[in-house]
Amino acid sequence: MLFDRFATRRPPGWLIAALAVPLLLVTALLVGRALTATPARQTAPPAAAPPATTAAPSPSPQESVPPAAPPPDDLPVVTYDPAPRGFPPDPDPADTRPLSEGLRPNRNVAAYDAPGGRPLAFLAPTISGVRLTVPIVERRAGWTAVLLPSANRTIAWVPAGGWTTVVLRDQILVERRTHRLTWSRDGRAMRSWPVSLGMSGQLTPLGRTFVLGRTPPPEAVYGGVDVFALGAIPDDPDSVPPGLRGAHIGLHSWHNDDALGKNVTNGCIRLTRSAQRLLLAEVEPGTAFVVVDRLP
Repeated sequence: MLFDRFATRRPPGWLIAALAVPLLLVTALLVGRALTATPARQTAPPAAAPPATTAAPSPSPQESVPPAAPPPDDLPVVTYDPAPRGFPPDPDPADTRPLSEGLRPNRNVAAYDAPGGRPLAFLAPTISGVRLTVPIVERRAGWTAVLLPSANRTIAWVPAGGWTTVVLRDQILVERRTHRLTWSRDGRAMRSWPVSLGMSGQLTPLGRTFVLGRTPPPEAVYGGVDVFALGAIPDDPDSVPPGLRGAHIGLHSWHNDDALGKNVTNGCIRLTRSAQRLLLAEVEPGTAFVVVDRLP
């Protein structure tokens, strides 16, 4: 099912989600280098000779840092709704290498379309009351690229300042053709399970995203287990039922396991209740979540 709100059953840091419909799945819920040359060794001159001189070393060119244009105060803030347009695509959305660092805003931080480019939106410390952690995918001089929340296969560039980094140990990988989800930690596969995925016209979106947060199950059909809302949204928002418009893709369980291995959801990923409980206990927000058609 898709998640359109974060729930408040948990402390202010948990997601509010209003997940919707049976057999639909997507949860609404949730950055140079200055080389200092060693001074040339000077040799004492002969007694009557004039003092020797040493030429000053030429400094190595430094990698310039593109300046960040001051952001307007009225920039939109990235929320649970679809992110503003104009941000660049993820340069390698199918990259399955682990993303080991996350960026956590401490205040509203401007997000740009390129290093030294245009500021398009603010990343806030929280989304719907949930602490925001976004995976870091690239660094350049003075700039850091992160996966953008509430968008698919899109990144944002953030200048230095106003944020901290956190370690990300886990990764979740989903293969659409084999209907398989694998949880890895520190680059090592821990567990793997069969999953149900999106039906025709509402396929589970490909590419890198991340765990945005968790929310209590809105209905009994979710098997009484909390749901993970992802940073991804449906590729075609108009293809989902009206009650799920504006929702995010989710990872959740179901009241039975009859449809595992099939394409029956509205885009989200459904797995067993025991598997979902384990991931809820082990996986932190900001964890990279990659959906590929099939591994090579």
